[in-house]
Amino acid sequence: MAADERERSYNWEDPMQGAQAAKTMSGLEYLQSILDGVNPLPPICQTLDFDPVAMEDGKAVFAVTPSEFHYNPIGVVHGGLLSTLCDSAMGCAIHTKLAAGVGYTTLELKVNLVRPVTAKTGKLICTGTVIHVGRSVATAEARVEDAQGKLYAHATSTCMILK
Repeated sequence: MAADERERSYNWEDPMQGAQAAKTMSGLEYLQSILDGVNPLPPICQTLDFDPVAMEDGKAVFAVTPSEFHYNPIGVVHGGLLSTLCDSAMGCAIHTKLAAGVGYTTLELKVNLVRPVTAKTGKLICTGTVIHVGRSVATAEARVEDAQGKLYAHATSTCMILK
């Protein structure tokens, strides 16, 4: 390995374990079971190194501390990190409103990145909140802020409800 080369490895659990459990619980119960360690984190959390922090009715909170391995070719965090964080928070916020056996998938995602993020930015919190849940479509919004409340991104999403 070259002197300036970095290495990162991580593990994840079988994602189908959680997917099967999700069919028997309300969305909020299932997401809470992940926070409680009863069901595994989705692999995307380990891949991008972010964590769910809180789940409540109509709201989901995730946290990430940007690192060098999140960088794009110009030396700042790739926009995909914040986009994925927002998509996760908004989708999970919607999931908290769903009954057992009901799923969702993102139909549309709009993310506004309002300032650059680097490894020096520090911990970021993404809060997703439900705007509307109907029979077949739900909408949500998200904000990514630092500990001082400075905005780094905001987003909206439309999800299809899968019954």
